[in-house]
Amino acid sequence: MTHPPRRASALRTFFESEAAGGLLLMGVAALALIVANSPFSAIYFEALHTPVGGLDLLHWINDGLMAVFFLLVGLEIKREVVDGELATWSRRVLPGVAAAGGMLVPALVYLAFQKGDPATLHGWAIPAATDIAFALGILSLLGRRVPVSLKVFLTALAIIDDLGAVLIIAFFYTSGLALWALACAGVALAGLIAMNRLKVAALWPYLLAGAALWWFTLQSGVHATLAGVALALTIPLRRSPAAPDDAHSPLHRLEHAIQPWVAFAVVPIFGFANAGVSLREVSPGALLSPVPLGVAAGLFLGKQVGVFGSVWLLVRAGLADLPAHASWREVYGVSVLCGIGFTMSLFIGLLAFDTPALQDATKLGVLAGSILSAMVGWVILRSGPPARAAESRKVSPRIAIE
Repeated sequence: MTHPPRRASALRTFFESEAAGGLLLMGVAALALIVANSPFSAIYFEALHTPVGGLDLLHWINDGLMAVFFLLVGLEIKREVVDGELATWSRRVLPGVAAAGGMLVPALVYLAFQKGDPATLHGWAIPAATDIAFALGILSLLGRRVPVSLKVFLTALAIIDDLGAVLIIAFFYTSGLALWALACAGVALAGLIAMNRLKVAALWPYLLAGAALWWFTLQSGVHATLAGVALALTIPLRRSPAAPDDAHSPLHRLEHAIQPWVAFAVVPIFGFANAGVSLREVSPGALLSPVPLGVAAGLFLGKQVGVFGSVWLLVRAGLADLPAHASWREVYGVSVLCGIGFTMSLFIGLLAFDTPALQDATKLGVLAGSILSAMVGWVILRSGPPARAAESRKVSPRIAIE
């Protein structure tokens, strides 16, 4: 019996959209820094705090638009866990342990620089996240020098990393709960689950209930972006023996509909709104203060030690294999790229600190650590022999990704 052809998910076709989105994000971040240090800086910062419908513009971007980003993250997590690269425990072991090491070690590195200061300890999770768009954007510049299996490994690792970041936000950056709003959010979530159980295939009922879930979550004190993840987990992914990966599933349709908007609008807008930091009054020694130094060291040093060290231990213990046709040098290069924490690290920094001085210090550390990780990771991977490109072509991208 011939199965209908499988339609690749948005995650599995990142080679064009995700990479291009990452490159766009790099340009937008650079533009934000230029504008924030130009004669137009006053206009830039004032515009971000313009009141719109009871919230300022920056609040709408960070709580509203980013909920759409987290919706896509949730869809990708569900997609890959149910029917993708993370569908079996054997596939989850290597990226899962690497992601755990890549979150634990950076947090410990950050804490080591804080000297027990309670004002800054709350930012321990800032260097724990990896920016998938940025990292894949760098990999796209290397073309076929990097085996497809490594791109799959990085994608799976980043998805698990995103899941960890979501849990961190839920458990460590939520305070002052409003019980009435939390109860209403629970009712909205129960409605979403009921629609899933009843096999409702239309998307609009989910989106309407999801909008209500977002609003009540915003009022409850739980960060509103988590509503995006909760909504994603209730969107049906239709599977059957005849069509194990139905391209017309609600999850597929929603994922493909919002992915370009997230890659080319939501994330760049967030980057432009949050990467701008004025350097006019920043002394050369400012980067050596505990917060930016801890964030930068956590991203650049902690990530590579945590990710590469975890992979090395698993492989040496015989519990996992290296990605197909990948060398230790290439695995190390990708581990360094995991130190690009831009989007999620900036986001967690905004949740961790409520003073402009600490937020700016966080931005400096994130920018320094991410840029250093991008440059060093690119050099390591670029310096490899071009002959390895031929090996990467021996692996069918479809087989490697599926």
